Amino acid sequence: MSNEVHEGQILAGKFRIERVLGQGGMGVVVAATHLQLDERVALKFLLPDALANPEAVERFAREARAAVKIKSEHVARVSDVGTLESGSPYMVMEYLHGEDLAAWVRRNGAMPVAEAIEFLLQACEAIAEAHALGIVHRDLKPANLFVTHRVDGSPCIKVLDFGISKLTLPGATAELGMTKTTAVMGSPLYMSPEQMSSSRNVDMRTDIWALGVILYESLTGRVPFEAETMPQLCGMILQDPPRPIHELRPELPQGLQEAVLRCLEKSRERRYGNVAELAFALAPFGLPAAQRSAERIARVLGAAGYLSAPTPIASAVSARAGSGTSTDFVASNEPKKSRTALFVALCLLGLLLGGALLILTRKNAALESIAEPPSSKPLAAAPTLSAAPPTRPSGEPQLVAPSAAAAAVGAPATAGAPAASESAKVVLKVKAAAKASGTKAKAATPPAAPPVAPAIDPLDGRR
Repeated sequence: MSNEVHEGQILAGKFRIERVLGQGGMGVVVAATHLQLDERVALKFLLPDALANPEAVERFAREARAAVKIKSEHVARVSDVGTLESGSPYMVMEYLHGEDLAAWVRRNGAMPVAEAIEFLLQACEAIAEAHALGIVHRDLKPANLFVTHRVDGSPCIKVLDFGISKLTLPGATAELGMTKTTAVMGSPLYMSPEQMSSSRNVDMRTDIWALGVILYESLTGRVPFEAETMPQLCGMILQDPPRPIHELRPELPQGLQEAVLRCLEKSRERRYGNVAELAFALAPFGLPAAQRSAERIARVLGAAGYLSAPTPIASAVSARAGSGTSTDFVASNEPKKSRTALFVALCLLGLLLGGALLILTRKNAALESIAEPPSSKPLAAAPTLSAAPPTRPSGEPQLVAPSAAAAAVGAPATAGAPAASESAKVVLKVKAAAKASGTKAKAATPPAAPPVAPAIDPLDGRR
C-alpha cells in the first residue's frame, strides 16, 4: 500500500474509507464505514514507512492497550485492533463529531471561566483514570482534547493519542529500552521542564504541567511561553516565569490565576501532587457540577492507592485569595458554615418550643386547679337546730304563729335539719370555687330555716 490513502479505498476487507481526518509522518487517521455493521468508525493505522521503526510499532500497540484499559467516557473508545494486508497495525475507534480544543479556541477566542474549567475537569477525569493505571500521557495539548457532544447536547471532552504514554507501574521495564535519556517526545509548547531534559524521567506531574498550559491558553487565548525559535522556547520553559495572566485578562479571580501558575512551577515538587488536588482547586470557580467532578477524580485515584485515607486530598491551592476564602483543604469552608447555621437554627427552634411548652403547662395547671374537688379535710359539722322550744319561765305563756303552728302539725321534731345541711354544702362549694380562682367570694348567707313549731301539750288548754 502506498503512503497515500483515498476515498472509497477498502482496508482489511471490511472498512471503506470516507475521508482522511489527519495524517503525520508515521500514521494516519481516517473516517471509515464498517461494511458489515454499517457503522461509521475512525480508523488509525501506521504508514508502511513507519513499520521499519520498531519503537513506532511498539508505541502504536501501547496506545491501543492504554485506550482499551481506560473506561472513562472522556477517552475515545477502541473497539478492535488488527493488521492490514501491508502488515501495518491498525485500531478501530469510535467516530467523534466535533473539533479539537485548539480549533475551538482559535474560532472562539478566550473561553468563559466556567466553560474552561468544565472542559479541563473532564480531561482530568480521563487523566485520573490513566494515572490510576500507571499511565502518564506525556503529550497533552489542545489538539489532543476533542470537543464533542453527548446525546442530550452537553459538551464532552475526549482525550486522544496515548501514543507516547509512559507506563509507570512497578515492573514496567520496556520503557528503558524504548526511550533514550536524551529523547524528546511531546509538543514543546506544552512540555514540562523535566520532560525537555529527559522524557524517560517523568511522572504524573508532567501531565499537571501540560494541563496548566492548556487552561492558561483556554482562559487567555495565548500560551504562557512564546518564542521565535525552539532553543529560545526551551530556555524560557526551563528558566523564565510564565507571563502573568492578569496582563492578558485582569478580571480573572486571583485564586484562579494562582491555581494555574502553580501548575507551571519549574520544580515538580511545588506543583499539585495529582489531578485530584488540581480539580479541587479549580472547582470553586466552576459550575456546581465541578465539585462532583473533583470528587469522582479523587475516588478514582483513592481506589488505586494514590491518595492517603481517610482524607482524599493532602492539600490544595489557596483559592479566591483576597476574598478571605482559603482552599488549602479538600472541601471549602461552605459546608462548615452551613453546619454552624443549622446548629444555631436548631437551638432557636428548641428555645421557642420550650417556651411554648412552658406556657401550655402553666395554663393546664390553672385549669386543673379550677376543676379540682374540695379538699378532703373533714369540715366541722353544721349546728343542728333543736326542735325543742327554748325554756321559758314558769307561768309565761308560749305564743305560736297560727301559720307556723298549722305547718308543724303532724311534722317530726327534726324536720329543719336536712334543709340546714343542704345550705351548708352550697356554702362550702362557693368558698372552694372562690379560693381556686384566686378571688375572695362572698359566702352566701344560708336561707333561714323555717320556724319549728313547738310540740302541743294536749293537757295544756291554752291556745
